[in-house]
Amino acid sequence: MFEHLKNRFPFPKAKCAEFVKEFKRIEVPAKTILLKEDEVSLHAYYVEKGMARAWYNNDGKDITFQFFMENTMFSSLESFRKGLPSMVSFETIEPCVLWKIDKPTVDKILAEIYEDPQLRDRFMDSIFERTFDYMKHFFSFIKDSPQQRYLNLTREKPGIIKRAPQHYIASYLGITTVHLSRIKSKILKEK
Repeated sequence: MFEHLKNRFPFPKAKCAEFVKEFKRIEVPAKTILLKEDEVSLHAYYVEKGMARAWYNNDGKDITFQFFMENTMFSSLESFRKGLPSMVSFETIEPCVLWKIDKPTVDKILAEIYEDPQLRDRFMDSIFERTFDYMKHFFSFIKDSPQQRYLNLTREKPGIIKRAPQHYIASYLGITTVHLSRIKSKILKEK
């Protein structure tokens, strides 16, 4: 984990070692709720092993919004940074090994990142990558058919297709599991 973060944000060795000590390793089973919708996020997580998802409740229906796999960090950004209630819940899909860090520590690290223009730019780039993923997903609902959204997901993020339960994938694509089965059957027939 720390090698991945070090490559992404090249802190001096001593500073990196100082930050690493602030992370707490936790192992959690599948179906563990890490943050509930409407709670304030007090932690950020790094996935060493396993898979988690962000989801929200839409009139009693659980809608998957994002997936997180190995070597990704996640938190409810608006909640974590501004102390607002989270718009989403976070839940593990598989048993996970996570590294957890609290908000005061992240604030301290960010203060140091902001002082270094190179680190600040790299940090902002990583935030924009996540925002771009959200925008791409949103626009796909406007311009792409459900089949095209599924094909895009298989091409861009095959790990999700292999590891996530079908009902989470269907929800993420904005379709029912029955519709997802039909799409998969149609694609197989066309091959």
